[in-house]
Amino acid sequence: MSTAEQIRRGDFRAAARLMRWVDDGDGRAWPVLADLYAFTGQARVVGVTGSPGVGKSSLIDGLIALWREAGRRVGVVAVDPTSPFTGGAILGDRVRMQRHAGDAGVFIRSLATRGQLGGLSASAGTVAQVLDAMGCDRVVIETVGVGQDEVDVVRHADVTVVVVAPAQGDEVQAHKAGVLEIADVLVVNKSDHPGVERTVAELTLAMDMAPEGARRPAVLRCTATDGTGLREVAAEVERLLRDQEDGGRRDKALRERTEALVLDLAATRFHAGAEAAMRSDPVVVETLQRLHRRETDPFRAAQVLWERVRRGHAGDGSPETA
Repeated sequence: MSTAEQIRRGDFRAAARLMRWVDDGDGRAWPVLADLYAFTGQARVVGVTGSPGVGKSSLIDGLIALWREAGRRVGVVAVDPTSPFTGGAILGDRVRMQRHAGDAGVFIRSLATRGQLGGLSASAGTVAQVLDAMGCDRVVIETVGVGQDEVDVVRHADVTVVVVAPAQGDEVQAHKAGVLEIADVLVVNKSDHPGVERTVAELTLAMDMAPEGARRPAVLRCTATDGTGLREVAAEVERLLRDQEDGGRRDKALRERTEALVLDLAATRFHAGAEAAMRSDPVVVETLQRLHRRETDPFRAAQVLWERVRRGHAGDGSPETA
C-alpha cells in the first residue's frame, strides 16, 4: 500500500512521516503530496493567533473537545519556536493538549518556525493539506506567539481567531496596526482575571472605529481553562464558516489559498535549487572570493548572483563581473 493510501486510511505514522519529509524539504514528499491533492479542499481551516501567554493552546484544547463532541475529526498544526540546538520545534507534539493525545480522531503536529517570519512555519500550509487529505473536518493552525506581526495565518485560514488577555492596556493600540486587522473573531481569554471589562470595551471601540470596509469581528470573552464562554466562541466560528459557504466566498478564498501555496512551494524549490547551483558555479565562487578581498561589495555581488539565476547561467562557467 502506498504512503498516500495509508494516509487516506488515517494512518498516523504514515502522515507523521510525510509531514517530517515536508518540513525537512525531503524530495520524497512531492509524489505523495501530488497523490493526495485530489482529496483535499474539504477541511475548514481555523487560524488561532495572539501574543505569548494569552492562552491560545488552552482555547484550542477546548475547541477540540467541542468539535469531537460533535463527531468531527480534528487536526492541529502547532507552530513552535525553533530549538537553537536541533532546529526543530522546542515543544513536542501534544505537550499542550495532553487530554487528546490518545484520541484517534485528533492529530496534533508541532512545527518549528525555522526563522520564518509572520508566526508560521514555511511548511504549515502543506501540513494542513495533509490533515485535510486524512479526513479531518476541522484543521487548526496555531501561530508561534511572537507579537503583532503574525499575519501570515490569514493566508491559510478560512476563519482567523485572535486571542488577547485582559489588562493589556496600550498593547491593544499596538495590536491594531497588525494582528487585530486580520481577526474574524476576537476572543478575550482569561475573563476571570481583573481588567476584562476594560479590555472588551477597548477592543469593541477599536472595531467600531475601523474604516469602512474593514473587518468588524465579534468581541467575545471566555475562560478556556474551565470552559466558560467556549461554546459561544465555537458557535461564532461555525457561523462564520457557514456564512462563507452560503455567500460563495469560500471558493474564492480556497482558490487564493491554493495559488499562494503553489507560489510558496515554487519559491522553496527555486531557492533550494538556485542555492545548490550557485555554490557550484565558478563565476559565483569567484565573485564571493572578490567580495572577501574587498574588490567588490555585497550589493554588486548579489546582483551578479541574481543575474546568474535569472538567465539560467548558474553552473555553466560563463564570465561575468561584479
